[in-house]
Amino acid sequence: MERTLLVTVKLEYDKTTWDVVEREQELRELAKTAGALVVAEEICQRQDVMSDLYIGKGKAEELAALVFEKRAACVIFNNDLSGTQHRNLEKVLETKVIDRTQLILDIFARRAKSPEGKSQVELAQLEYQLPRLSGKGVELSRLGGGIGTRGPGEQKLEIDRRSIRERILRLKKDLKDLERRRATARAQRGEFSLPTVVFVGYTSAGKSTLFNTLTKSHQTVSKGLFTTLDPLTRSLALPNNQKVILLDTVGFIRELPHHLIEAFKATLEEVVEADLLVHVIDVSAPKVQGRYDSVKAVLKELGADEKKTILALNKIDLCEDKEGFLRCEKENDESVAISALKGENLDKLLTKIETMLASYVADVILEIPIKNRKLVDYIYREGKVKDIRYTEKFIHVEAKLPATTAKKLKEYCK
Repeated sequence: MERTLLVTVKLEYDKTTWDVVEREQELRELAKTAGALVVAEEICQRQDVMSDLYIGKGKAEELAALVFEKRAACVIFNNDLSGTQHRNLEKVLETKVIDRTQLILDIFARRAKSPEGKSQVELAQLEYQLPRLSGKGVELSRLGGGIGTRGPGEQKLEIDRRSIRERILRLKKDLKDLERRRATARAQRGEFSLPTVVFVGYTSAGKSTLFNTLTKSHQTVSKGLFTTLDPLTRSLALPNNQKVILLDTVGFIRELPHHLIEAFKATLEEVVEADLLVHVIDVSAPKVQGRYDSVKAVLKELGADEKKTILALNKIDLCEDKEGFLRCEKENDESVAISALKGENLDKLLTKIETMLASYVADVILEIPIKNRKLVDYIYREGKVKDIRYTEKFIHVEAKLPATTAKKLKEYCK
């Protein structure tokens, strides 16, 4: 584990709802997820950013002494640094320096498993690095890794600006082709496709735990951030037998780097195309409103902020302010208080999903010839039978069926 010093700079003009202590806590969690051994943490107060070092020269010298004392191999800033600031800080501190975006990109590089996920992370890394290059060549990733140095493919690359631009164009083309293939697949499924329910939320809100519990899956769950990077898909039958597709997506975070949102749009398009979003909120976390706003900001950037949404108020078993979330549930018809881990109120959540997808269910009256009696088993399997009567030539069925199933049986509708 790399011995790491964390630095959070609080600027006077920054009026966000996140206070400096919470930002420091989140940086610590990010660093630990990246495999850092945090040996010291510093908070700096500044009126404005210095163009050369971001912080003042005196503070930089203090940090250099702390780096020496703690034998830190890395300093992580909880702010985004320019190329000049980055290079100057490394000279003064005499150790590796990375910023918040590099740290998040590093975690994504660790988490990416699928070829698509790796391509998306590589694209984000290259677009971040390109404006920060100096000279004819640069070493974008170093053999052996280390926080902030996990590059595309974990191999040693010496490439110039032109090579980087060519690689970026190639990755964008590959991801655009993937986007087109997905659009074609959706068009082919057409009117018989199942409605999709996509889980979104702040990282570590409990999306994967909820996904596992509802689908009886075994997706990896841990206390680290961004456990889910490559989306996972499962089918689920609702209480009315309506079948839906559930998707678990990557967790969002405050000020999610723009490069990541752009690179992951091919994956996050599933959020845009969803029939229903389930926004999972950790009600036991500090500054819940700030986390909610961060997720809404990303959804707005994706063009999905107006989608039909259920608020799943998760981790009620850990929440001390039970009156607060119960009041929220009462005031908001689209919210359900749950515990994904304990399985509390998940029946209410499924009923809420069923209600929100009511337009995907149809009441039908069917007249099925006796010779096609096997269809009755299919109807029982796919929906809910209200009434059934047998005559000499026909079977009369009243049922509530998924719209896709009803369309398949339209020749038998009265």
